[in-house]
Amino acid sequence: MKLHGVKATVVQKIAKESFAQLGAKQKSEVFALCEEFWKSGYLEETFVACDWAYRMRKEFAPADIVLFERWIEDYNTNWASCDTFCNHTVGGFIEMFPEHIETLKQWSKHQNRWMRRAAAVSLIIPARKGLFLNHIFEIASNMLTDSDDMVQKGYGWMLKVASEKKQKSVFDFVVANKKRMPRTALRYAIEKMPEELRKKAMEK
Repeated sequence: MKLHGVKATVVQKIAKESFAQLGAKQKSEVFALCEEFWKSGYLEETFVACDWAYRMRKEFAPADIVLFERWIEDYNTNWASCDTFCNHTVGGFIEMFPEHIETLKQWSKHQNRWMRRAAAVSLIIPARKGLFLNHIFEIASNMLTDSDDMVQKGYGWMLKVASEKKQKSVFDFVVANKKRMPRTALRYAIEKMPEELRKKAMEK
């Protein structure tokens, strides 16, 4: 990962202002520019790509998932770019085209750690709305014993957010799987729960 050394808040402002200067651009043109930002390898430029892609969400089409997948697989090298892109762009896409949760399930079994993390963090915002709980459990189950801490934290975060709306269901899932679930994922998943439930979940 390379850095220009520009603060995130400044990058956000640059992304917003520069997008406005593009004028009327076709989605294909904007996505082509996003690809160049991804290719650069600079963190700040990937943030611009994430911002611009999300700004095109009204024009998303089902086939866009192929491009989004390639960006993650070919260019993503860190959790910050993964989460920024997947939380908003991919998460928004999944709400528009929920049939592509099946694609996320494929990602959850991918050899690339960032694809696996993407499978979980793409559902953070939908989970906050109480959506897709059974699919969330299936994706978490696919990565339950994953040895990669970035993946563990990703699906643990997904479960934690889901617990805000579906606490009992998430608690029951955690308790049923706690003997196999890495402690990192377990701690993330129960972080927002009441103390008595956290203690019960952590019991060996």
